[in-house]
Amino acid sequence: QEYLDFRKERSRMLLSRRNQLLLEFSFWNEPLPRQGPNIYELRTHKLKPGTMIEWGNNWARAIKYRQENQEAVGGFFSQIGELYVVHHLWAYRDLQSREETRNAAWRKRGWDENVYYTVPLIRTMESRIMIPLKISPLQ
Repeated sequence: QEYLDFRKERSRMLLSRRNQLLLEFSFWNEPLPRQGPNIYELRTHKLKPGTMIEWGNNWARAIKYRQENQEAVGGFFSQIGELYVVHHLWAYRDLQSREETRNAAWRKRGWDENVYYTVPLIRTMESRIMIPLKISPLQ
């Protein structure tokens, strides 16, 4: 009964909710526990329908440009819920290291070409900075 009362009270506080079932891209790292402190950036790209294979093929080549600082945590795509949605999770020490790491990628030959081919596939993009809870294995 206590749980049912909690759910009823919680439902009064929720404005909306959406769920997705995601699969991991085969070419991306498997998310592993990390030492911190870190901040995390969750980048979400909503793609044009029919472009997931093209997106994945380009990112299979592009991810090598973002591996040397171990910032690539995981890459996922939706299977249930809103489709043609891609999520990338990146780890950085802080916002300054985020800026430096992202700028360094642009100086690598080939990164710009991969971005050039994937940008036309995108409908919308979103970036969120997240700070892990103490209980999170991703510190």
